[in-house]
Amino acid sequence: MNRDQALALMQENVQAEGLRRHMIAVEAAMGFYAEKLGENAGEWRLAGILHDFDWEIHPTLEAHPAEGAPILRAAGCPETVVQAILSHNTAGTGVDRSRPIDFALLACDEVTGLAIASTLVRPSKDIRDVKLKSLKKRWKEKAFARGVDREEVEEATADFSRECFDGKLELWEHVQNVLGAMQGAADELGLDGRLAQA
Repeated sequence: MNRDQALALMQENVQAEGLRRHMIAVEAAMGFYAEKLGENAGEWRLAGILHDFDWEIHPTLEAHPAEGAPILRAAGCPETVVQAILSHNTAGTGVDRSRPIDFALLACDEVTGLAIASTLVRPSKDIRDVKLKSLKKRWKEKAFARGVDREEVEEATADFSRECFDGKLELWEHVQNVLGAMQGAADELGLDGRLAQA
């Protein structure tokens, strides 16, 4: 499965623009970390762009992504990627995180929501204008991007740091890395200022 096929599968199953944007954001962050860690960037990116592909057809934590996994396999998705996707909802699938790709996916998942929400409230609607200090400020505002579980982000980042960075990846360094990766994908995310003209 290549990136175009993954994107087509995601777009076929996901109609909500926000959910599509979220998966492209996670794809960008996963690509950054794959390169940093010397891993297979193609597979890591696939895990990002497909991890929530079945949320609209299986919108419960019991079904997602367990019931989506057979669809991924039938479409030719590598088993490494399928397992990573299953491991981002261990409670629903029973699949534990065990490899760098698994820890990275969960660590990159929720935090993208904070960066997207912070972009959408800016007059410019351009993620390239978002700075880490504004994300730190928004982080403390519990009512802002309330769908972003701060505790889960902290735990997933700590696990990722321990497993892949000898415990040396600090939360805000991780947030900056994810933000930077997303800024590099501003055009594809649609967060390049075009929404300010809409």
